Amino acid sequence: MATRQIPDTLMLEERAAHALNAMVGMADEDFGHIPFFAANLMAKPAFVTHGDWDYGSSHGRMIDGMILARHMSGATFGREVEERYRANLLSFFKEDGMSYRQLNPVYRWETNANLIDQRAVILSLTTWYMETGDEKAKEAADRHVAALKRIAVKERDIWYYPASEYKESGWPSANAVQLRLAPDPASFCGRLIMPLLKYHELTGNPDAFELCQYFTALITERSRVFLEDGSFNDAPAYRSGHFHTRLGTLDAIARFGEFTGNAALIAWVKKSYDWALTKCTSFGWTPGDLHEQAYEHETCSLVDLIATGITLARNGYVEYWGTVERFIRNHLAESQLLDLNWVEQLDDKSRDIRADRSYYKVADRSRGAFAGYSAPNDFCCDVNEGRGHTNDLQLCCLGSGTRGLFMGWSNAITERDGMICVNFLLNRGSKWLDVDSYLPHEGKVVLHVRRDLPRLAVRIPEWAGFTKINVLRELGGETAESNGKAPSSWINKCFLLLGSAREGETITITFPLSYRTTQENAVGQSFAAQWRGDDVVEISPKGRQKPLYSGRAVYDRAPMREGDYRRPDREFVW
Repeated sequence: MATRQIPDTLMLEERAAHALNAMVGMADEDFGHIPFFAANLMAKPAFVTHGDWDYGSSHGRMIDGMILARHMSGATFGREVEERYRANLLSFFKEDGMSYRQLNPVYRWETNANLIDQRAVILSLTTWYMETGDEKAKEAADRHVAALKRIAVKERDIWYYPASEYKESGWPSANAVQLRLAPDPASFCGRLIMPLLKYHELTGNPDAFELCQYFTALITERSRVFLEDGSFNDAPAYRSGHFHTRLGTLDAIARFGEFTGNAALIAWVKKSYDWALTKCTSFGWTPGDLHEQAYEHETCSLVDLIATGITLARNGYVEYWGTVERFIRNHLAESQLLDLNWVEQLDDKSRDIRADRSYYKVADRSRGAFAGYSAPNDFCCDVNEGRGHTNDLQLCCLGSGTRGLFMGWSNAITERDGMICVNFLLNRGSKWLDVDSYLPHEGKVVLHVRRDLPRLAVRIPEWAGFTKINVLRELGGETAESNGKAPSSWINKCFLLLGSAREGETITITFPLSYRTTQENAVGQSFAAQWRGDDVVEISPKGRQKPLYSGRAVYDRAPMREGDYRRPDREFVW
């Protein structure tokens, strides 16, 4: 790959390679390459532990994340671990087509097909098939989808699952089915819509579409998971308004509304999304739920917030492009663990307990992982409220965080009906053009056009205004200048229309940076965030264990380095 001078600013594809390190490192080589689920990094020494999520959920998340990370970064290391994950995943299926949790010699929980796990299973099989066209993955996915349809309780206009676990012998209680004693539908039905819909898009599988259709009706028409004002039902039966499962359901239904052309569904999602934003910080920290886990932010929830915002933005609510970019630049980037000098690790396995926990090189193995539970200002959540300190890493957040990087990367530059749109002002290469982002150091973006483009538009942050925006276009020694005040230069509220562009053209866009302080509320705790453009550069009070937003160096001129961007011949669309 040829290199040139590029801004030394956030590159999501490089972050994906770091995440790959953790996805490989979490494999337990002494226990069949079953990945560890959680880590306590505050312990001395730090340790990782297994849990009941180790099977369909963790393997599904890791396979999906590893495929997306390789697609973004081109990294090849750890393929042998990925192959073990894939083989393990297929071994969890029973004849009925469902994925089952396995017995653990230490914990000894019962084997069951947990309905939460099934979402990660079909997610990974879909990405696997998208990447390879492997008929083995498709055969497993088809049987899995058929099983998900077969075991659903079907009423006139809705389908649902009457328990959180399914067994080979069937549902635990026929009486529970008859009495409609169903558990939280967002956790077990709503979140399934997203991967099922993509699988239907890829293969035309009709069972997958039917599941999406009837689960969407369940959530929007009958469930009361979301109340009339868009708020989350906080009753214990609805997992106290658990944010990850609520936001994941909103992401799924927004996608289904887009796929079916149902504008009412999109508007329905927007109402709840806007309510959810009032409970989050403007840089992307989310509560865990509305009660016991309120202080425990999961990277999973943030990525659901990112994905939902992207779908809403694609469907006309363009203001969410800016919202999502703030989330990506801030709490998603800050939630990735790259500096582990503060973590104490052992260099031998003398204290390891097979199938339970390991103290071996936890810091090295965790590099690139995402926060399992973080505070707004600290990677570790150790508050007096809620449940206090629990885990610092969770494997679901590692998989989700990687998917969040992919969603930002894959939607940074999009094409539709001949219109190329630069939606996120992040470093990114593509077959159409490359984007050099000098943010947050300078209000400057440089576009390097790689082919003739009929129509090009760039989103300008709302804080930049329009009066001082300058555009310099250079091609073949000739230059032309324009500004944001020119007539007919804006479309879709925040996109600067550049018109047609020629191969080899360089377009430099400059605008003033915004320097501001916001007061952020996180479940009753108050924080002052200092912003430079869309980046939080300092937060107070500062964190104590592993402070966030405290080491962000900014300069008047963006630092440069040698490098280039990855431009795959064929890009995945999720």
